Parts: sequence; structure tokens; C-alpha cells
Amino acid sequence: MTRHVLLNNIDHQDTRVIHYFSPEFGDNLHSALVFPTEFTELQKEYPILLRKDDPQASYQAIALLGFAAAENLYLSNQHATGWDARYIPASLEKGPFLIGFQRSMAMQDEKPDPVIHIDLDHPKVSTTQGQQLFLSQGGHSPYLEHIAARLDAIHQGAHLAPVFYKALEQLELIEPVAIEFTLCSNEKIRLTGNYCINEQRLASLPADALVKLRQSGFLPLIYAMVFSMANIRHLIERKNTSLRQKSPE
Repeated sequence: MTRHVLLNNIDHQDTRVIHYFSPEFGDNLHSALVFPTEFTELQKEYPILLRKDDPQASYQAIALLGFAAAENLYLSNQHATGWDARYIPASLEKGPFLIGFQRSMAMQDEKPDPVIHIDLDHPKVSTTQGQQLFLSQGGHSPYLEHIAARLDAIHQGAHLAPVFYKALEQLELIEPVAIEFTLCSNEKIRLTGNYCINEQRLASLPADALVKLRQSGFLPLIYAMVFSMANIRHLIERKNTSLRQKSPE
């Protein structure tokens, strides 16, 4: 069930949100939808891959969090937030919040403005624990300001993503990638259905194409995707550490 309402400092003065990540809150996901506006931060922690649901669908970017269903290797009760990374994908960190749109009564012909909604039935919404949303004077708390920035990254990224991915396709920079390795338990893992940047093609792009990518702001995003692939090795290390901790002495 969901119960989305427009967030306001009168009805929700006492509403709090638990800024903690764990399986009980549904955070045990093996991947998270991510947006180009996050790539420069994401590439420091996660592999960034592209996926599409079917051949006719558009590409979407994901941050890989685990290698099996319901496996998020970044969840850790040893950390204050329950998340062991310096940056949390916005689609997960936003928790019960989402973007809505509202027109001013005086400006009906104008484009609607984005506003913050909250799902009051979300398991992280509380009146007794968690982060305060509004200050006693009615202004946004630092936590809500942070969430507003994450929602803006999603909003801006959702508009940028199709343009960016189309540019990658036109330059033939996307290629399928199979991720294969063997765990310390001797279990073999093979992930398919993902796409990454074709580095050889990127290196051979003509100068004018590189200039256009740089001018559009896309070149740093492309390199963020390339550099992020090194995090697959770190993710494998997390998986092996988890297996060793679970195995009997």
C-alpha cells in the first residue's frame, strides 16, 4: 500500500523518517536505478552498468550492489546508517519521498513546479524515531534539504538520461558485458544482460566527436562509467568477505 501526500510543515511537523538501511526496510536489492547526475559520485563506490528490459526498450543505468537476488553487499549494521559507502544511490536514499508537480493557481498556463510528496505508509515513516523533517519555526531540516537535493538529482537525471544514452548509441559506445568470476567458495558467478562502455571504440573516436561530448558535458559521465568498472573487483571482495564470515571455523 502507498499513501502519497504533499509534504507540508503543518500536517507533518511531527513526522520523522528513519534514515537507516537494512533488509527489514526493503533495502536488500542487488541493484539500484541510478542517473547520470550521480555518476561522478557513484563511480567512487559502485560499478555503473546499463540495462534494458527488452530490445525495444530504452537503456537504464544501474549501480550493481550484489550478485544474487535480495543481496546488497553494501548493507552493514557496523555503520551508523546501515550502509557501508560514502554515497548512497539517490533512488534508494530518498526513502518515502518522491517528486510531484503542482501548478500555482495564479499561473495555470505555466509549467508545473516540482514539489515533495511523502508516502505515509512507507516503513521508514515514523512519529517516534528518525530524522526530523521540519524545524520548530517551520523551515526545512538539514535532512530534508539533503533529500530535496537527492530528489532534484533524480528529476534532472531523468531528463538527461535518454539524451545521454542516445548519444552513446549513436557513437556506438555501448557494448554487452558478461561478468564472470569464481568465489572463494568455488562457486562460479556469471552475470549477463548488462552493458558497458566500449573503451576501444571510445579511444578511437574522432576529435570532433570528443569535442561535442566535452561541450555537452557527456565526456566526464562516460569516463565515470569506465572507471566504475574497477569496483567490480571490490564488490567481489565484499562477497568473499561475507562468505568467510558466514562459514564455520
